Order: sequence, then C-alpha cells, then structure tokens
Amino acid sequence: MNQLISETSPYLLQHANNPVHWKAWNKDSLTQAQKNNKLIIISIGYSACHWCHVMEHESFENSEVAETMNQYFVNIKVDREERPDVDVIYMKAIQIMTGRGGWPLNVVALPDGRPVWGGTYFHREEWISTLEKLHHIYQSSPEKMIEYAEKLHLGINSLNFSNGEIIADQLNQNCIEPLIEKWQKSFDLDFGGMARAPKFMMPNNYKFLLRYGHQEKKQDLLDFVNLTLTKMAFGGLFDTVDGGFSRYSVDLKWHVPHFEKMLYDNGQLVSLYADAYKLTQNSLYKEVIEKTLQFISRELINNENGFYCALDADSLDDKGHLEEGAFYVWNKTDLEKIITEDFELFSQVFNINEFGYWENSNYVLIQNQELEIIAKRNDLKLSELQIKKRNWEKLLFTEREERSKPRLDDKSLTSWNAIMLKGYIDAYKALGNENYLEIALKNAHFIIEKLWTPEGNLLHNYKNGTSTINGYLEDYCFVIDAFISLYEVTIDEKWLQHSKQLTDYCFDNFYDEKLHFFSFTSKNDDPLIASHFETEDNVIPASNSVMANNLFQLSIYFQNQYYESICMKMLKKIIPNIDYPSAYSNWLNVLMNYSEEQKELGICGENALEYLSKINREYHPNLIIASANRISELPFLKDRFIENEMLFYVCQNQTCQLPTSNFNEVINKI
Repeated sequence: MNQLISETSPYLLQHANNPVHWKAWNKDSLTQAQKNNKLIIISIGYSACHWCHVMEHESFENSEVAETMNQYFVNIKVDREERPDVDVIYMKAIQIMTGRGGWPLNVVALPDGRPVWGGTYFHREEWISTLEKLHHIYQSSPEKMIEYAEKLHLGINSLNFSNGEIIADQLNQNCIEPLIEKWQKSFDLDFGGMARAPKFMMPNNYKFLLRYGHQEKKQDLLDFVNLTLTKMAFGGLFDTVDGGFSRYSVDLKWHVPHFEKMLYDNGQLVSLYADAYKLTQNSLYKEVIEKTLQFISRELINNENGFYCALDADSLDDKGHLEEGAFYVWNKTDLEKIITEDFELFSQVFNINEFGYWENSNYVLIQNQELEIIAKRNDLKLSELQIKKRNWEKLLFTEREERSKPRLDDKSLTSWNAIMLKGYIDAYKALGNENYLEIALKNAHFIIEKLWTPEGNLLHNYKNGTSTINGYLEDYCFVIDAFISLYEVTIDEKWLQHSKQLTDYCFDNFYDEKLHFFSFTSKNDDPLIASHFETEDNVIPASNSVMANNLFQLSIYFQNQYYESICMKMLKKIIPNIDYPSAYSNWLNVLMNYSEEQKELGICGENALEYLSKINREYHPNLIIASANRISELPFLKDRFIENEMLFYVCQNQTCQLPTSNFNEVINKI
C-alpha cells in the first residue's frame, strides 16, 4: 500500500496497492524530488483506460519494476481527468519528443518537473532498461539532461498560438469556404467521419458542419453529417442494447469500439443528435437520444443528482479475468440460445456474419442497412421489424445484466457535468420530454450547491462529499454555457445572472489582457512549468472557444459591448492560425455568429414559454432568444413587456424591427 490510499480518485485508488511507492501530484511530492535530487516519474492515465490497466498489471504490480522505480525515482501518479492542467503540459512534451501521444502517459522529469524523456505504453523489460539508463545518465552527466530539458521547455512554450491578427471586416463566413474544401478531402464518404482509424466522434466538428451546411444551403455537407450520424448510430460504437457511445472505434466502419463510455462524449453526442433530429425528424436520431439518456439515468447519476465520469472498457469475463469489452460482445452460440425465434432475421439486422465478426468467436452488434430495406427484403412491415428489434434488445439487455459490469469511475467533474446537463437541455428542446428538464435542473442545483463556493469560484471535482481541486477554465466555460441553455428553456433570468457572475470571475482570475485569451488555470493556482491557453478544439471543444461563444451570447442578453469586443479579439487572433479546420470547428461556429443570417428574437407576453417551446423544437442555430412572461430587467428585454399583449421582436445586430403579434410572420423572418 502506498500514499494513494488517501486519495479519492478511482484511478489513483486503482494503484494504491501497487508495490511502487506512488505519490499524488502535490507540493510535498515535488519538494521531495528537489530535496533528494531525484528524477521524477510522472505517470498519467484515467480509470477507464484499457492500456493503463495493462501497464499497471505488467509493470506497476511487478516487484522488480517497483524496486527500480522506488530506488532511483520519485514516483507520481496523476489522474488526467482530475488534473488536466498537468496532463496537457506533459502531453505537449511527449508530442514534441515522439510525434504522438496517448495514455498511459509516462514521463521522466528533472527534480524541478521539466521533462526529459517519455512515451505512452511500455513493455516491462523496455521500461526497466530505460529507467536504469536515465538514472545512470543523470548521475554521470546531469548537464546533458538539463540542456535537453531547457530546449524541450522552450518547445513546450512555443506550442501556444501565434500572435497573428487580421482586420475585423475579414471576419465573416467567406473565411470558411476554403477551409471546408480542404477539410472535405479527409471525409470518409462510405462510413462517415474522417477517413482514418482509429475513428473518434468529434461532436463539435459535426455540430459546426450541420450549422454551416444548413445556413449556407450546402446539401453535400448535410448529407455527409447525416451519413456520419447514421453510421455511428448503427452500432458497434453505439450500444444498441443499453444505449450510450463508446469513446472511439478502432476501425473505419464504427464497428469495434474502445469500449469505455465517457460522460463527456455522450453529453455532446446527445446535443448533436438533438440538433440533427430537429432538422431531419429522423426517428433513428430520436432513438439514439432516448437510449443514451436512459443509459445515463440508469448508470451514471448519483444520489445527489451529479453525473459520474465513466464506465471502464474492461470487465470480468466468464473465467473471472479482466477483459476488454467482455460485457458487450456476443458469441453466436449464446445468441442462438437467447434469440430463439427469427434468429436468421436477427442475424441480418445485427450482422452475425463476417461484417459483424470481431475476434475470438465474438461479434459486436452492428447494423449496416436501414430497417426499411431489411423489412422489405423479408416481406415485413417496418413496424413489425421495429417491434422485433426492440424485443431482441430487451432479451439481450436482460441476459447482459447477469454479467459482471464494467468498473465505474464514480467521481464527478464539474465540466463534464455541465456538458451532460446541456445534453439533457438540448434533448428537452428537441423532444419536449419534461423528465429531461427535471434532471437538468436537479444537476444544475447540484453544481451550485456542491461545486460553487461562497467565495465565487468553482471546484473541479466531487466525490463522497469532498472537493479537492480548484476549478479550471473548462469548468467555468461549460457551466456558463449550460446555464445559458437553462435560461433558454425556463426563461428564469437567474441562470443568466449566474452565467454573468461566473464570466466576470473568469475575467478577474483567468484573463490575460495582453494575449486576449483565458488561461486554463486560475491566477490563484500554483504555477506549473509552462502556462497553457487552450485554443485547439479536440474531442471536447477548447475552453477558450466555448468562452468566446459565451461572451457573444451574453453580450446580446446584457447589451455588453466589452464582452463582444473580447470575443472579436479572440477570433482575430485564432482565424489566421487555422490550418486544419477539424481542430478549430468550434471557433468556426463562433465565427458563424457574425454571418448575415444571425438574428435575435425577443418573446414577451404571458404565453412566452409556449411560443418558446415551439421555436426550440425547430433548428435555428443562427438565433439567440430572450423571453419573458413578466416585466424583465434583462437589458435586451427591458421595457419590451406590455401587459395583456403577446409581442415578438425580431432583431439583427441588436437592431430590432417593430414588434409584431403575428407568430407566423416571425417564423418566416428567422
């Protein structure tokens, strides 16, 4: 047992019984390294990471490995989800050194924390051999390591954005088209997504492409987004039995997933499918939303209305061994025992054939055709096949519940909770299910009561009544975004006031006036070896791009020109640096706010909520809505509510037309 036994992180606790003398990332651990002049091993991962488990079993549970690590190094374990600030710094270092990254992330650093060597997964023999060599070099020629660390440190700092800037009148959607043309060369026109494996969902990519395709009437882009969403929903990546998406697919056809289910993926994908459903009314998208939220409600909500982080990729197989995907895969013999009627038809739907085969006699359920096609081929009504499919899934669900379930990461993270909260709100907008709004409101109060301190700052993590880490920019930007969305469906202005309060806190504690960006860490946090300004959109959009969008929206609600000017300054710095648009899709979405189609709508009257609900059911990505069923002090709505009248204000660039009571006229204008 080591010092990790006192931590709350499930990932750190998984390593608490390792013979390695692990310590958590804190001042004491770092001070000890400097005091004893020892190199540091910084090993970073997360609880649902399959290869993290593999390396733990092969190396960190091994006494020979532990002896080497304990004798020569100070060993620090980091949960990347709890400490994304630490993770990003050392990930940059690895990417410079090796050209790639991933987890487990293993770095050897000088006693002051500056990295000198690293990589991802290592076999036991290679790990021991390398550590011994590094120790020898540091003992015999420390100056060589120090020189290399200095050069690498400069490289890490250089990875921040450039200072390029363009004039404001160039910031319009005309900047986007050549980027789209370049992007399209990477599209997989057979299965959707990008034409490479492994294949990540990247929800913010498709959220932007859906909006751009819709506003610019680019049918080819809309078709591509719908192809992608359909193929992802067909299974493998999407768990058709229990709902929810895995983290990514290892192949081109979204078939064999990396089986862990992450909260942030599912929150974003619910929002994306909700937008797509509003535009297409595709029943498959509705099914995905409903199944995913059923899964979240069943598996990832705690008794305080917070959301857990993830389900592991690994679970116990029938022999009691931890095995990747054991909970999710099926062999044909078992399937034939479960599906006693229409097995041939079942096999057609879920491809119990070469297309659906994975390995070791196991299948991962996946569709490759619409149910309409399969029904027609088998002389069935579509409704009949849909009923059969639901019944098959119920049988499989019941059978699977008897299996050993994947391990649960039962901590709550503020940013991920806010992402899932927004997913529930977007699902409510699209489908009108009141239960979704109820869950969203409960989670919002969980954030306020458990993760927002009386001093005004957010906390990052929560478990068993304890929060130990100060909030990062990602926590603030996603909570602000979610609270704005709550206002959009409840018209309760306290949610906007909360958003403004958190935004102003960010300006006081995160904003860099010279760079015009927000630092990832607060000015109140201990500094790391390098500062970080998160600007590239990844599987989660960059915290600065989310903040920019928040500022744009809040600038309209509160008539705040300063907010809008900062949003513009951020865009002016980012746009010239866009090379690969996939990494800046949320920034491009912010840029679309400045298109000619952008509108604002004020809804004032006793029946405001009724009309708001109707508009929320439709896809209007170019519209910001403010509503009131009583006199409002919100600057955008001030003096616009008139007793016993139902009035609509259609505005553009905060200049409003004369109010109208004709709702159909409003719909035609927006």
